[in-house]
Order: sequence, then structure tokens, then C-alpha cells
Amino acid sequence: MFNTLQAMPADPILGLLTKYRQDSHPQKVDLGVGVYKDESGHTPILTCVKKAEKFRLETESTKVYIGPTGSADFNHLMSELVFGADNPALLANRVRTISTPGGTGALRVAADFIKRCHPTAVLWVSDPTWANHTGLFEAAGITVKTYPYYDYDTKSLKFTEMKAALSEIGSDDVVLLHACCHNPSGMDLDQQQWDEIIALTAEQGFTPLIDMAYQGFGDGVDEDAYGVRNMAATVDNLILCSSCSKNFGLYRERIGACSIIGKDVATSDIAFSVLLYVVRCLYSMPPAHGAAIVETILGSNELKQEWLAELSVMRDRINGNRAMLVNKLKEIGVTRNFDFITEQKGMFSFLGINPKQVAQLQSDYSVYMVDSSRISIAGIGTGNVAYLAQAIAKVI
Repeated sequence: MFNTLQAMPADPILGLLTKYRQDSHPQKVDLGVGVYKDESGHTPILTCVKKAEKFRLETESTKVYIGPTGSADFNHLMSELVFGADNPALLANRVRTISTPGGTGALRVAADFIKRCHPTAVLWVSDPTWANHTGLFEAAGITVKTYPYYDYDTKSLKFTEMKAALSEIGSDDVVLLHACCHNPSGMDLDQQQWDEIIALTAEQGFTPLIDMAYQGFGDGVDEDAYGVRNMAATVDNLILCSSCSKNFGLYRERIGACSIIGKDVATSDIAFSVLLYVVRCLYSMPPAHGAAIVETILGSNELKQEWLAELSVMRDRINGNRAMLVNKLKEIGVTRNFDFITEQKGMFSFLGINPKQVAQLQSDYSVYMVDSSRISIAGIGTGNVAYLAQAIAKVI
């Protein structure tokens, strides 16, 4: 059976990581992998997470299955975090949330759920979108198409074109939106644009699927949830996939959530039963450790405030890195305008150089990024920004 298989292409980001690790250049720079790094290039464990883990270690009394939905406390606290405790959909008991193996697991649950809701539904994603979105949904048997989003020439949002495309999408389809910190462009909808997209969604009747992997990394926990919360308060149906990997630093614990909203309690209950059947067929039961950490933090006012403070440090560092790179490029005499980098949000930005220049950065200067020139902002630091800026200047 295996003799008929053909090798699959390597993941470009994981391939970059391997090359970076094997590179002996003393000034090598990793701008590929999308994880938070501190000034020393380390991805630390948050102090609040350490405290929550200690509490978990001291109080956990069993390793029995926690059930397909995961922890009820985690689900409740995550629902309040993402939607807001006073959201009309929550107050009307229309929200159903389950814990999942990371944000990617939440997306795969959503994919299979959509397939059961409407087998011929088309999923529309932004151009560009996270590289794994298309493959993940196609693996579930869903047709994936794109709508205009990012203008590579002007480094801005194609909002008029985006609205025009969405106005042609029917009620049987699903539109995937990034809640904040768009991956890979860093270009987000502002609040007025969100209001227009929400109104258009309600008018067209398609189902919004919102991917929220970076809540708190843009402008703040509440600010980054503006689109999610107002969409939930407006439309009849919604799917939200959220992740705790980035904002809690729980990358390897693989904990996320999938939330669904129906137009009324009865519809939500039926949809929930289908969601649980999907989970049972995919992985049966979710992991418990990451959820226990998050619910301990969110359930303690002291730990939650500590988490918000640590999250603010990470957010401020990323925003500071954006400004630091742009200022350094200006300082060394680069005339090309890179101000767009400071106008974007979250972990990523397109540098706006071509694949040949990307390859030259890697071969000549050991600066690693994917061919699209998407860079992970967290990989920049005071120790490498001058070298990075000089390398960019030389290839452009």
C-alpha cells in the first residue's frame, strides 16, 4: 500500500527553522517561525502560567477523561473572554463552547461541523490567509475560494473590493475572517470597517467563521475582540475558533476553543449535539492540562491581572519592534517607505520584497523569512535590528 505514495512537500516554515538551526553564522536572524520571543530570542513561560501549573500539580486528583466538551469552567471563562460577559448572545444562552486541541484543532472541528451542516458549502478565505487554512478545510472535503483582502502594491487593505466580493456570497456559504492581527499581512479591519462587514454579513446571511489566534496582541484583549463581539450580537449564526497558544504562551499544550452561536436556544442545542458528534469522531476527548492552566488564571482575579500585565509586555515589545525596524531603516538612509509596518498589528508583516531578494537575504546574510517576505516581528531585537536593516538595505 505505501509503495504508491508520493512524498509531500515540506512545510516552508518548518524547513526554514531547520536551515536556521544548522546555520553557523554568528548574526543569523530568524524571522520565520510565528512564536513570541523576548529580547534574548527566548520564548518564556509566563509567570502566571507557572503559578497556575503549580496549583494544578498540587490539586489534580485524577487523570480520568474530561468528556468531549472539555472543562466546563474553561469553556465558560473562555466564552466570557472572547465574547464579553455582557454579550447579548451569551445572555440569551445562544453560545456553546468546547475546548479543542489548539486553535488548529478548533478549525478542524469547525470544518467537519460545516461539512455536516451543508456538504456543498464553499468556504471563502482572505487573499492571503494563514497558509494552513486552505489545506485544513480541503482535507475536510470543503471547497475553498478567496476574496480580495491585501494590496501588495500599496501595503493596504482592499476594503472596497472585499465588500464587493462578500456582497456576492450566498447564505449557504461560510466566510472566514481574522479577528485581529491578520496572519500573514498584519493588516486588520478598523472598527468602522468591521461595522460594515457585520452589516453585510447580516444582510447576505452567510455564516461567519472567525479565527482568533492572537487576542491581546493587537491593541488589547477587549479591543481585539471588537469584531467578534459585535458580530455575535448581530447575526443569527456564528462559528468562532480561538487559541491560547500565543496570548498565554501555551504553544505545546495545544489548547483552544470552538464556539458556535445559533439563532435561538433550540437551534444552538441541536448544533451543539452535532459539534459533539464531530469531536467524538475526530479525537474523542480533548487534552486537559492547558485548559486547567487557563481556567485557573481566568478564574483568579490576581492571576488574571498578572496575565494581562504580561500580555501587555509582549504586545508592547512587538509594537516597539515594528517602530524600531522602521526607524533603523530610515536612520541608515533607506529611502523606500516602510511606514506601513508600524500601521499593522500583531506578529506578522510583509516586508514587500521579492523572492529573489528574500533568497539573497538568506544566502548572503543568514536572515530567514518565507518567500512571500512575511516576517515574524518578534524575531527582531535591539541586538539584531542594525544588522537586519543593513541587510535589507543591501538587497533592495
